[in-house]
Amino acid sequence: MSADRDRLLPACAQAHISTVAPARRRPQGAGLLSSSDHQLSLTFKAFLATHARKWLTYAYLHTGSQPAAREVTRAAYRRLGDLWPHALRQASVEAFAWSVLKERVVEWLYDHQQPTALTETAAFAVVTQALLRECQQQFALLESQLGLYAAIARLPERQCDVIVLRHVIGYDDGQIAALLGVDEVTVRSHASRGKRKLAAALGIAQGSTRGN
Repeated sequence: MSADRDRLLPACAQAHISTVAPARRRPQGAGLLSSSDHQLSLTFKAFLATHARKWLTYAYLHTGSQPAAREVTRAAYRRLGDLWPHALRQASVEAFAWSVLKERVVEWLYDHQQPTALTETAAFAVVTQALLRECQQQFALLESQLGLYAAIARLPERQCDVIVLRHVIGYDDGQIAALLGVDEVTVRSHASRGKRKLAAALGIAQGSTRGN
């Protein structure tokens, strides 16, 4: 499934990581970055290197456009860079950063008067493949995958996020818990509830799904 995820977008995430650094005011005429500024820049770039491609994938799933995904993630990087010292003081840097990305996605959709592109995005086939493996006989009976796409998009926000973060973007439950600011038990609960709702929406017996 990782190969499918790699085909969602070109390998462009790294190309614009180095263009964004935490914004820090320096005295007029100051020369090189101070050691604290340098450390902030290093930690920020390390964070982006870890999450950039997955953020880009998430933005693409919602905007349906590679240029829009890059625009959204760059805006999120700039905002997070401005707030990086504050982010580092939060209980969860990952959860704070994730909220910044989601805000930029929502703003882009609002500004362009566009609903989320989850149901149209070709990359959503990855979710289908993952769920098919968990209940092959039932989902294999579907004549079209569109019903599944629409059903996922109609899930409550947290359940939809968990399904997408798990099966499309490739975060594990521990990483998802950090991003959403919850524990792993809650992540598994959202996943289980989401799958039950998908099964009900598609007329599949709830007892036929396996795992979390």
